[in-house]
Amino acid sequence: MKVKEVADLTGISVRTLHHYDEIGLLVPDGTTEAGYRDYSERNLELLQQILFFRELGFTLKKIKEIVTSKSFDRLEALERHRERLNEKRSQLEQLLRTVEQTIRHAKGEVTMTNEEKFKGFDFGSNPYEQEARERWGDKAVDESNAKMEKLKQDGKMQAFQDEMNELYRKLAAVRHDDPSSEASQEAIGQWFTLLNQMGSYSLEAFKGLGQIYVDDARFTRNIDQFGEGLALFMRDAMAYYSDSRLG
Repeated sequence: MKVKEVADLTGISVRTLHHYDEIGLLVPDGTTEAGYRDYSERNLELLQQILFFRELGFTLKKIKEIVTSKSFDRLEALERHRERLNEKRSQLEQLLRTVEQTIRHAKGEVTMTNEEKFKGFDFGSNPYEQEARERWGDKAVDESNAKMEKLKQDGKMQAFQDEMNELYRKLAAVRHDDPSSEASQEAIGQWFTLLNQMGSYSLEAFKGLGQIYVDDARFTRNIDQFGEGLALFMRDAMAYYSDSRLG
C-alpha cells in the first residue's frame, strides 16, 4: 500500500507516517520505481501495534525500544494490550455508572452518598508533573505550579485557558504551511510568550517541549484535537524558532 492509502485506511496523517519512517519506527519494506514508500502487510501489523501502544500512553521512543527488541513477541504484546484496555474499560464503565447515578440524583430519583459521587476517578498520580520534574527539575515545576496557582487566585485562569485554546486554533489554521514561514513563526512566537506566563522556558526547553508533543501520545492526542498533524507542525515550528534564535 502507498502512504496515502495507509493514511486513508488508518486515519493517520501522511505527515505522521513520514515522521515514523524518519525516526526508524515504521520503515516501509519497499519503494516503488518512482521512489514512493510501499507498505507491506508486515508494516501494517507493526503500525497496529504502534497505535495500540500510543493509545495506552507510551512515548514514541519507548514504543520503538519495545517493538525493535529481539525479545518482542507480537502475540504477547496483544495479550498485554487486551489486559490494559480491559482495565481502562472497567474504569470508564464505573465513571459512566457514576454519571448516570448523578443524573438520577440531580432529578431527585435517588440519593447518593459522598463516596458514590467519586467512584471511578483515579488521581493517584500526575504523570505529566512527574515527568516534568524528571526532565527539568523540581524548581522549574514548583515555579510553574506557583504561577498557575496565582492565576487561579486572581480569577484569571479561565481567560488564560481561553487564550491558549484560541492560539491552538490559530496554529491549526497554518499547520499546512512551512513551519519556518512568517505566519507560522509569528504564531509560535505567541505560543512561546504564552507558555512563559505559566512557566520559565528557555529556548532549549521550548524546543524540547515541542519534541514531547510528538513523542508522547497523550500530548499528540490532545493537541491534534484542534487539527490532525498539529503536534508535528508545532514541533517543527518550535525547533526552528529556537534554533534561529540560539544561532
